[in-house]
Amino acid sequence: MDSDFDSPFGYDAFRRTCPSHTVLEMLSSKWVYLVVCALRKGRQRNGELARKLEGITPKMLTQTLRVLERDGLVRREVYPVIPPRVDYELTELGLNLAGLLTQIRSWAEEHAPDIKDARARAVAGTDGAGNNGEWAA
Repeated sequence: MDSDFDSPFGYDAFRRTCPSHTVLEMLSSKWVYLVVCALRKGRQRNGELARKLEGITPKMLTQTLRVLERDGLVRREVYPVIPPRVDYELTELGLNLAGLLTQIRSWAEEHAPDIKDARARAVAGTDGAGNNGEWAA
């Protein structure tokens, strides 16, 4: 392996053909991220998730839940009642992931002002160190 550290799992995400790329690709979706974080609080119905996740379309929510169910992160339970009732909850694997994503979410919320300021400086043409947007050699 030629990465920064040797994985004890036999995979190396820095290699082009590594199967872990498909996992990283799935995790790169903001909706996957937010649905997993929302489900960390427990079982929820589609409508509850839709209200929690401002801006998600019904189609995107359905697609995201299907991906998460396919990958073993979410369990879908259908109740034979009228009208139909469907609940979603995280599996053990999903709960494990949710812990990590919650830490990232906390970091993002804490440092959003710092990132926002850095972006404003970049647009203004200065990096805050007086380099006028130029990289030091």
